Amino acid sequence: MTDAPLSGKELARKPRGFPDKREGLIHAQMRLVETVTAVYRQWGFEALDTGAFEYADALGKFLPDADRPNAGVFAVQDDDEQWMALRYDLTAPLARFVAEQGQGLARPFRRYAAGPVWRNEKPGPGRFREFWQCDADTVGAPGFHADAEMIAMGAEALRAIGMKPGEFVIRVNTRRLLNGVLDSVGAGNAGTRLAILRALDKLDRLGASGVADLLGAGRKDESGDFTKGAGLGAEEIKRVLAFAEAGAATRAVTLANLAKAAGFNAEGKAGLVELEAIALALEALGAPEDDVKIDPSVVRGLEYYTGPVFEAELLREVTGEDGKTYRIGSIGGGGRYDDLVARFTGETVTATGFSIGISRLAAALAIIGEGARLDGPVVVLNLDKDNPGLALGLAAELRRAGIRAEAYMGASGMRPQMKYADRRASPAVVIVGGDEVAKGTVTIKDLEMGALKAQAISSNEEYREVRPGQIEVSRAGMIGAVRAIVEAQK
Repeated sequence: MTDAPLSGKELARKPRGFPDKREGLIHAQMRLVETVTAVYRQWGFEALDTGAFEYADALGKFLPDADRPNAGVFAVQDDDEQWMALRYDLTAPLARFVAEQGQGLARPFRRYAAGPVWRNEKPGPGRFREFWQCDADTVGAPGFHADAEMIAMGAEALRAIGMKPGEFVIRVNTRRLLNGVLDSVGAGNAGTRLAILRALDKLDRLGASGVADLLGAGRKDESGDFTKGAGLGAEEIKRVLAFAEAGAATRAVTLANLAKAAGFNAEGKAGLVELEAIALALEALGAPEDDVKIDPSVVRGLEYYTGPVFEAELLREVTGEDGKTYRIGSIGGGGRYDDLVARFTGETVTATGFSIGISRLAAALAIIGEGARLDGPVVVLNLDKDNPGLALGLAAELRRAGIRAEAYMGASGMRPQMKYADRRASPAVVIVGGDEVAKGTVTIKDLEMGALKAQAISSNEEYREVRPGQIEVSRAGMIGAVRAIVEAQK
C-alpha cells in the first residue's frame, strides 16, 4: 500500500499514538492538573517549566545509540549538529537543570511540573506516544521523611481530585529490601534476579501459586504459552513468597511480618529500616492506612531508583462492554533516585519524586463516567433570520454576566437549532420569538431537566401541553434564571 494522495487530495490521517482531544477531555485534564498542582503548591513546591526539548545525551538511560538517534525518543539535529530530543519524562530535565544551576540553587529544591512528554515507542490500547504527566520532586533531601512526604502528598492529591477511601492506594517498597531477598536466595546473576522480580510483579494477577510456578520451573498460561521460571528450589520459593505475602491491613503489622521474612541479611535489614522510617513519617503526616500501604510485591524501575519505590493504583472496578469487571490499575508512582544528577556532576545528589499520569488518569475517569463531562454553552436560538441582532445581543448580555453563551449562527429552523444545542451539551437554550418580543419576556428551556421530565410523558399532545423544563421569564429576569439552571447542573 502507499500513502500517496488519492484523486489529487491529501489523505486525512494522523500519526498513531498522538490522540486528538476534544473539549471534554481537554478540560478534564486541565482540571486534574489544576487540582494536583494546587496540592503541590500547598505543600511548598514551586513551579518549573524546562521546555519540551533537551539535548539527547541529557536523557540518561534513554540516550539514543550513536547510529540510532531516534531510539526511544523523537530527535532532530540542531544547527550545530547536536541531537535534540523531545523530553521522555519530566525528571531527566530536572536533573539537567539542577546540575546546570550548581551551588546557586537553594537546596532542598522543591519543584513541580506538568506537561506533555513524548516516547518513540510502539503505540497500543491505552499506550500513547504523547501524554501528560504531573510531577513533584525534592532534590537535596537525604532523609526518608522526604520520601514519606512525597507519598503522603500524592495521596492528598488523589483525594483532592475526588478519590474516596478504598478507591485508591499507594503501595510502598524499597529496592534494598528486594535486594536483600534476592541475595538471601542466591540469585547472583542478572537474569535470575530479573525473573524473580517479574514473578513478584504478577502476584496480584496470578496469586501465590502462579508466582510459585514462575519462581520455580515455569508456568503455562491459558493460551498454552510457556514462561520459563527463575529456577529456585522449594525452600527459596517459600522464602520469597513469605516476603511477597507479608502485606497486612496496617503498616506496623506488615513491617513485623517483613522482619520475619526478610530481615536475615545486612541489605534486607537496611531496607527494613528505610520502611520503618517512612512508616513513622507517614504517621506524623497523617496518611491514612487505607491510602498508603507497605507492599513488598511492588517492583518498579529498579535500574532507575536507588531506594524506596511507590506506585499509585486505582482500585475502582468498571464493567466493560463484554460484561467483565476490570480494574484501572496504575496511574502514577515514584521513588528515590540519588544517581541521576551525578551523570552531570560526578557527585551523588539525593532526590525523590512522585508522578501522576494525567492522561491515563483522565482516561480512567472517563471510563468510570466522571472525567470528560462536557459543559457546553447556553445557546440563544436565532428565530429572526433577517435580523440576528436580538439573539446576538442576548448572548452578549449573558457573557457580560459571566455565563458562557453563544448565539446560533446557522440558518436552520427551530428544531435543528435545538438539536444543535443538545449536541453541544448546552445546559439551556434561550428562545425569543415574536410573542416573547411583544410581551418583553424570554423562554428558557432547561435541557437536562426537560429530558428527565420528558421520560414520564407518553404522548406528543401531553408533551406540547406540559413543555417539560421550559419556563417564561421577564427580560430582566433572564440572567438570574439562566444562572440558576447552569449552577444546578454543575
